[in-house]
Amino acid sequence: MLPVVALVGRPNVGKSTLFNALTRTREALVADIPGLTRDRHYGLCQLGERHFVTIDTGGLTGEDEGIEGLTARQAELAIGEADLVLFLVDAQAGLLAFDRDVLNMLRRLDKPMLLLVNKIDGIDENVAIAEFSALGVGATHFIAAAQNRGILQLVSAIQQRLPPVVEDDLEPAIGDDSIRVAIIGRPNVGKSTLVNRLLGEERQIVSNIAGTTRDAIKVKLERDGKHYTLIDTAGVRRRARIEETVEKFSVIKSLQSIVAAHVAVLILDAHEGVSEQDATLIGHVLDSGRALVIAVNKWDGLSVYERDQCRKALDRKLDFVNFATPLFISALHGSGIAELMKSINQAHASAIRILTSSELTRALIKAYEGHQPPLVRGHAPKLRYAHPAGHNPPTIMIHGSRTKHIADSYRRYLENYFRKQFKLVGTPVRIEFRDGENPYEGRHNKLNDRQLKKRKRLVRHVRGK
Repeated sequence: MLPVVALVGRPNVGKSTLFNALTRTREALVADIPGLTRDRHYGLCQLGERHFVTIDTGGLTGEDEGIEGLTARQAELAIGEADLVLFLVDAQAGLLAFDRDVLNMLRRLDKPMLLLVNKIDGIDENVAIAEFSALGVGATHFIAAAQNRGILQLVSAIQQRLPPVVEDDLEPAIGDDSIRVAIIGRPNVGKSTLVNRLLGEERQIVSNIAGTTRDAIKVKLERDGKHYTLIDTAGVRRRARIEETVEKFSVIKSLQSIVAAHVAVLILDAHEGVSEQDATLIGHVLDSGRALVIAVNKWDGLSVYERDQCRKALDRKLDFVNFATPLFISALHGSGIAELMKSINQAHASAIRILTSSELTRALIKAYEGHQPPLVRGHAPKLRYAHPAGHNPPTIMIHGSRTKHIADSYRRYLENYFRKQFKLVGTPVRIEFRDGENPYEGRHNKLNDRQLKKRKRLVRHVRGK
């Protein structure tokens, strides 16, 4: 197990900026807005000889209620699992009384700690040393995370304080072979509740306030011997309703998570049915070619009549994604979770299934014999053979003639036929056509002298001369 380092401090002291600098990523949202980070955000620092896990936490405010209280609870969990705590203060703002409160709290927890004085760019370092030496912390580093100033020295100091690694405790990395599952949907449909239910812990902050989750949080999960990476995303509202800059970045991160995932799980609110925004999100999933699982949450709160009406509305509005069967779950109480994970596994297996050219060609011949494409200027397009052109989603290349004129309806017929023939569930199928090249195009048959004489004799004979 890699050692864990937690970043702790007041809001807006530069924890997320330092997190991005240590992990060499832009995973954490950064803005000059206090309280932007709320959930724990894990990343891997690969600088230096020893790698370690870094946890970005929300800012501590001293509040015990509301979102601030839940954020503080997440920070306490991060401190609890950390081997080393990096306590950040703001050199631009100076030493504040609450910094002392946070320091006292960390001292009571008796965790190894480094004091980081951030944002020292543009100020006299000697003044900062004199000011923050009053905290009485011996291990103090002065950095400017936004400019990467002092980062390498900080990494070296961190690695010297990490506990020794026992080789037997090293776990194989599961990032590459795990199934990446993006949990998407509108705000307040139960995405974070579902993630917590799958993990069996309060990993994500859950509240009735829409937009509680702001960042795309990746969480590892092992279930029934399979490894998953759950990506809890921020809720996506209609573009016209998005006003704050932070929410715009949250939406961008959510859409990027769809592309990065193997399977996208769209969460619908059973009380609200399928909205226009839900259809837009499904469109993003189809454009990115990702497997899709539709989960209708809060199903337990509906009456029999409401369930019947909801099913009819789903059949009517989700007809364009008939390969994704809606599942009815309750993330709060855990009903339908096993079926949801089974559908995720089936969709992932279908999306990465490798088909051979021979079985694709045999299926193409059967599909062509069963229903031929419409005539084009009196001629029927010929479909000769097919071969795989990629997976996730399964992509099939079909070679033939006059394929440029094949209608979209016939393309959909082939998609459905291949999906049914190979039992592909929960994944779109892409069909690409390619016309065969005419090897004699642009070439003229030039006759030699002997052929020209023979042609003249033939012409004279026909004319009777």
